[in-house]
This record gives sequence, C-alpha cells and structure tokens, in this order.
Amino acid sequence: MSENNTETTPTEVSEEEAHTNPFLAMPVDPDSELKNYLVSYAGERFEKEEVTVHMIAEILAADFPEFAFAFAEENFLRGYQLGLDDAVRISEKATEENTEKL
Repeated sequence: MSENNTETTPTEVSEEEAHTNPFLAMPVDPDSELKNYLVSYAGERFEKEEVTVHMIAEILAADFPEFAFAFAEENFLRGYQLGLDDAVRISEKATEENTEKL
C-alpha cells in the first residue's frame, strides 16, 4: 500500500443522529393561508413563537391521525416498492455479469 492512502474511513454516527432529520428542525415560513393557520395553531399549542416542521407534524399526528397514518402508509409502501425494485435490479445485474464471464 502506498503512503498516499486516499481511503476514507466511515464517519461514525450516533443512533440519535441517524434518526434526526434536519428538515424537521426548520422553522416554517407562513407564506400561505393554510401554513399561517398551522403555524398559529402549533405555536399556541406548544406555547412557542417559532414553529418548526416537527411541531407541525406532531400536531397533525395528534389532532389528525387519519392523515398522518395515510401519509405514513404511502411513504412506507413507496419505500418498500423501491427496495424490491433495487433487489430485482441487483439480481439482474449479477446474472448478466455471471453470464458474460462464461
């Protein structure tokens, strides 16, 4: 191995960091009537002046669980389908590579 080793080591991430989405901490800019209502409502419920996306998600989950469940189910199904598609592509690629070697 040469002295100019360009290999990088993976950055260690704590479990808390792995489950933290930076978009959830973003403040919400009430630039529409619906956003203004949600920001006002969440601000009152949480007794905060600055409202984040996470706060809005918490309010929707608590006060409108049907929406939260439907949204989560759709995301789960899309992710599951993506995983299946990836598995098929990997399998097909491996089969092609093995066929080419023969």
